[in-house]
Amino acid sequence: MSITVKNLRVSFDTPHGAVEAVRGVSFTIGREKVGIVGESGSGKSLTARSILQLLPSRARMTADELSFDGIDILATRERAMRRIRGKRAGLILQDPKHSLNPVMTAGAQIAESWRAHRGGSRRAAMEAAENLLEQVQIREPGRVARAYPHELSGGMGQRVMIAMMLAPDPEFLIADEPTSALDATVQAEIMRLIDQIASERGMGLLLISHDLPLVSHFCDRVLVMYAGRVVEELRAGELGQARHGYTRGLLSCLPSLTHPTARLNVMQREASWLA
Repeated sequence: MSITVKNLRVSFDTPHGAVEAVRGVSFTIGREKVGIVGESGSGKSLTARSILQLLPSRARMTADELSFDGIDILATRERAMRRIRGKRAGLILQDPKHSLNPVMTAGAQIAESWRAHRGGSRRAAMEAAENLLEQVQIREPGRVARAYPHELSGGMGQRVMIAMMLAPDPEFLIADEPTSALDATVQAEIMRLIDQIASERGMGLLLISHDLPLVSHFCDRVLVMYAGRVVEELRAGELGQARHGYTRGLLSCLPSLTHPTARLNVMQREASWLA
């Protein structure tokens, strides 16, 4: 499994003309863990959603190449894309409270994902749903399968989302800020779970995050995005030795327990970063 992105551009028409939100992004991903970091609005989510053709209807996308395991995404129709989305590539969104259906039980939603891509009876799908809940380390999976989203904590809801994405047994997983709505201790548990599942199943992982220490710990490579462009790419373990001014600026803004300061640094931007 490999994904190739060359010169990807995503723009939106506005009353003041076209605005380019993603500008010439290029990268490749295999069965590895790649993180994309950057500020809000830097184009991280749009880049990831382009791979699955999940952009807003008003977005315009072009690329020299955009392929999923040799399949030309730009030339693929919606019907064929449905055989990629979910079945071969999963997407975990930020907040389970807004991503899960409030009128369906957790088990029913996982079972629906299972049947959509694997078929089988309702009973077999519900048994598979409980098994998947157990795989994502939920105690009493039978009880949780019968619960509605509003009856679940944020961490449990995110585990249900992960179970839904794992139901079709995908080869590639996009995790878009999967821990942003969770507290610090649950964040670590969820990330360890995603890391463990990706390693055990040999999946490719694209992790979108604002958390640089988290990405450097769980990923193999890091792409740093600024204003719609990838300004730096480096090994995750070498993030502390970043050379681009924007990456160094992000790192300098992080609070430190070992070297506390009275006031955090503020990003000093340079016009050359937009070139």
